[in-house]
Amino acid sequence: MPAFSDTETLNSAEAQWDELAAKYFGSETAAVNVSFGALSHPGKVRANNEDHYSVVRRFRSREVLLTNMPPKTYPPRNDESFALAVADGVGGAAFGELASLIALRSGWELTGSAFKWPFKVNESESLEVQESIRVFIRMIHRRLQAESGLDSPLRGMGTTLTGALTIGMDAFIAHVGDSRAYVFRRGKLHRLTRDHTLAEQLVADGILHSIDEASSGFRSTLVNCLGGSFEDVQVDTCHVPLQDNDQLLLCTDSLTDMVSEADIAQIFAATTATQETCQALIDAALANGGRDNVTVVLARYIAAE
Repeated sequence: MPAFSDTETLNSAEAQWDELAAKYFGSETAAVNVSFGALSHPGKVRANNEDHYSVVRRFRSREVLLTNMPPKTYPPRNDESFALAVADGVGGAAFGELASLIALRSGWELTGSAFKWPFKVNESESLEVQESIRVFIRMIHRRLQAESGLDSPLRGMGTTLTGALTIGMDAFIAHVGDSRAYVFRRGKLHRLTRDHTLAEQLVADGILHSIDEASSGFRSTLVNCLGGSFEDVQVDTCHVPLQDNDQLLLCTDSLTDMVSEADIAQIFAATTATQETCQALIDAALANGGRDNVTVVLARYIAAE
């Protein structure tokens, strides 16, 4: 067996150390300025609004209480992450409004008991974050099921849930149902989620060639949601590295049913402030009929200098 030189041994030890250190430490998270907008409207037909949304900021800060170090040795630093979500209650007669409210309230309560909340992301952390999100949403599903048991007057209530956790310029999308997530980048609108509807399932199974062949009933029939009559829930997740000036849109299906993706892209191109864009999107849905509740949440990410 050939002998290793001291240099080779040292390099091997350094490589092992670097691999170990990378599990626990990383570079500083890219500084980013984020602006938000959000709006919900019951539409022109329904009396109640079964949609709910939330935008939550979570931060970690450090403060030196006592030291003999020189001034400015410890510059202030705040690490931030943001959680965005839209939930569209399923079935007015089955308390859809309450289901979407319970889903977001449960999410708030569960994050407070989490052992870990990421503020930095590397490759292995990305996989762990997505796994934790899937577990997190399944726990919300179980809570909804518990609230709407066999003997409960709330039996059958359910909701969609589409959310995003953003850390610096990294976005993690989580999705159940037929609300959607998009990113608007350099003048183009990119869809990030797949509708969990019977129509989409028939296309995926090769029974239909396109969504256009499906009836409106198939397009609106959910095959996956939180709560409802589903014993288990499928949670789609993905990691999306954001770019400077990207805009992340979460919306309920009433926006995309009423406004085409091409028209949504035109609205983005014609507006600047996030809340202004949200208002224009809602106005377009109402102008085209407003047949259901419509909700939008928007975040714009600008890389800090």
